[in-house]
Amino acid sequence: MGVDRRKFLKIAATNPVEWMYEQTGGFTPSELLLHFFHKPAGFKPADALTGSRWAMVVNVKSLDEEVVEACKEACHLVHNVPEIDNPKHEIKWIWEDEYGHVFPARHHEFVGEKYEHTPFLVMCNHCFNAPCVRVCPTRATFKRKSDGIVMMDMHRCIGCRFCMAACPYGSRSFNWKDPRPYIRKENPEYPTRTKGVVEKCQFCAERLAKGQIPACVEAAQKICKEKGKEPALAFGDLGDPHSEVRELLREHYSIRRKPELGTGPNVYYIV
Repeated sequence: MGVDRRKFLKIAATNPVEWMYEQTGGFTPSELLLHFFHKPAGFKPADALTGSRWAMVVNVKSLDEEVVEACKEACHLVHNVPEIDNPKHEIKWIWEDEYGHVFPARHHEFVGEKYEHTPFLVMCNHCFNAPCVRVCPTRATFKRKSDGIVMMDMHRCIGCRFCMAACPYGSRSFNWKDPRPYIRKENPEYPTRTKGVVEKCQFCAERLAKGQIPACVEAAQKICKEKGKEPALAFGDLGDPHSEVRELLREHYSIRRKPELGTGPNVYYIV
């Protein structure tokens, strides 16, 4: 790194975290451990799905209640998301909302009924310019430089909720109580959380590392295939001009949530 032993000791003693951050291209020590030394069970480097900018495309025309519920069920089971009935305490990684809430700037009194009564799936947008990343004081929220996924290191989260205030999409949930008693069926391959931390969708980063597509996409594609419909969800690399998501965006008109804010959402909706 171009630093002799004496200079290393001097810098590290004064501000070790800042020095590590600069020398490793923006990674904190915790992130180094999490993303370079710890890998999901069954991880094989050759199997991992890689991309420069992962994105999700939601085909609203193929969404119905069965598809929506299957996506939520798959996501929440895989990631040990607690099922808490109290709306003040509920935890959501992927959920259904109405057109007026999802696209408030595009809503007006003459919007057709097909949009007013169509279910819209929403999740973390994994923004290109993620405001949640900028405000996190502990870097528990960070954006992976390799593929653009906005991650959560829930061990570093101190529960300040700055990220929740910064997110204009309401894509984060706070554990007001211990979530573990509310997990319906625990997945031992994914960590559970504790009271006082924030959590959200992470584009199934742990599945990508094993060569698997996100759980919600897999569930949606299975049901849509059985019904003879176009896939309701597609996942791929925006950096690849031949990827499925790029093909879909070329062929169909799509919109994003609150693009006027300059966050650069990486979730697109075909309407």
